[in-house]
Amino acid sequence: MDISLFGIFVTVAIAHFLALLSPGPDFVLVVKSAIRNEGKNAIGVALGISSANALYIGLCLIGVGSILAASVTIMVVLKIIGGLFLIYLAVQALRASKSSYNNFALSESTNDTSNKSTFLKEFITGFMSGILNPKNLLFYLSLFTVVLTPDVGFAFKLGLGIWMTVVVFLWDLAIIYLLSTRTIRSRFTKAAYYIDKVTGALLGLIGLAIVKSALVKQ
Repeated sequence: MDISLFGIFVTVAIAHFLALLSPGPDFVLVVKSAIRNEGKNAIGVALGISSANALYIGLCLIGVGSILAASVTIMVVLKIIGGLFLIYLAVQALRASKSSYNNFALSESTNDTSNKSTFLKEFITGFMSGILNPKNLLFYLSLFTVVLTPDVGFAFKLGLGIWMTVVVFLWDLAIIYLLSTRTIRSRFTKAAYYIDKVTGALLGLIGLAIVKSALVKQ
């Protein structure tokens, strides 16, 4: 790899990682899933989110991303649907009764799955969250404008796309692993009800902000 390509890689990699450090709906979902499910099921959310990111990266690589971003109607519809989806998740969390959280600690030792989701359901939730967030498309589109030039080969762009997808998955996986350790998970479990309410409220506020921004621009 020559020095110019290395510079591009470092620039994009740093910008991408800094974006991951900024808490958003995907981060909130990962935390919610980690405290409510066993690690193997919570991984479904991480895989779903990274798959949605991979799809947007692929669209940007083949040029479809710029077409989607240029369509005001598509972006508005995507924002409204994405916002409503986050609001739906928020309502589900806010409506849950406190009693449904009482046996989280017990379920860890008895394998009781009454309060847990499935890997597939978590994957779908993660994928829908990632794909219905228009900021993901716009972020990757703006990021790839740095490398989408005739001088940069497709192999390099593809490698960069794979790198970013893997980093998204590993970052979410690290959060899940951290919340799966006995000490930290025990503390989170005791506060699971309140954490779920706070994360639910955050998702709702983010969803409302997305819908509002889409309608105002209309």
